Amino acid sequence: MMINTSKIAIITTVINWDLYDKSSQYFPNHTDKYVIDGTEGMHGIDSIYYMMKKFQNLDYDWLIMVDEDVLFLESNGVFEIIEYMHAKNYIVCGVRDGGEIGIRSFSPYVINTFFSIINLKKLKVIWDKEEVSKNQYFITNEFKDELSGLKEMFDEESLYEPYYRFYFWLRRKGEKILFLNAETPFEDKITTLVSTPNNINLLFHTWYARAYGNNEKHTKRIDKIFDLLYFNNTKEEKIVVWKDRTYFLRKFFRKVKKRIQMRLEKNYIICRY
Repeated sequence: MMINTSKIAIITTVINWDLYDKSSQYFPNHTDKYVIDGTEGMHGIDSIYYMMKKFQNLDYDWLIMVDEDVLFLESNGVFEIIEYMHAKNYIVCGVRDGGEIGIRSFSPYVINTFFSIINLKKLKVIWDKEEVSKNQYFITNEFKDELSGLKEMFDEESLYEPYYRFYFWLRRKGEKILFLNAETPFEDKITTLVSTPNNINLLFHTWYARAYGNNEKHTKRIDKIFDLLYFNNTKEEKIVVWKDRTYFLRKFFRKVKKRIQMRLEKNYIICRY
């Protein structure tokens, strides 16, 4: 497979612009870069819904989802992964949200969204937001993953993150997820090192993006990881920023509606007794 970088985009939901300004300079070259403004709370499944809406009419085959606290060691490794995914018919890759790294002990059947690559061309064909929304549930023994080799704690029945529904939906449609190997090589037991299928060190995930520049401990910890990188200046590349200007209000009214429903249900139970 010949990689056409003009058909690859990178998307980041940003909550810390200072960190993004630094980390994005290490992103893969010659790929279009997009940002969802997450400073008013958009993240997780809402970001996935929003990006699918925005990318629906854009001509990309592959989409790299990456948080601003991800620091690339070997950014060209993403192209190796794309070739591997294409050859093996994977629709998504990423690190398990349970069993792979100590900082995440939740579902081993889905990935954490800090880094992933999506076959966007294929996903667009099957995409159904309403279907996705109905898949936040777990069925015992539904997935046949071999979990005995996982080195960290996990919870097979976890529904910890609302975005799990997206990956459960993909799996229930028969799509394959490529789970990447990861480890925590530093004494802090936080920073995650992710490798390609061919065991090339790809990136560090430093976690705690919100704390960078606001918390001395985490700022120093993340800066130490920056010191390990080779500079890859992508600063001149154009970045497209998207902001859903109605998101904050919709989120606010959803919370109000939920509180009212809970209060009504509570009053109904009291009245019954």
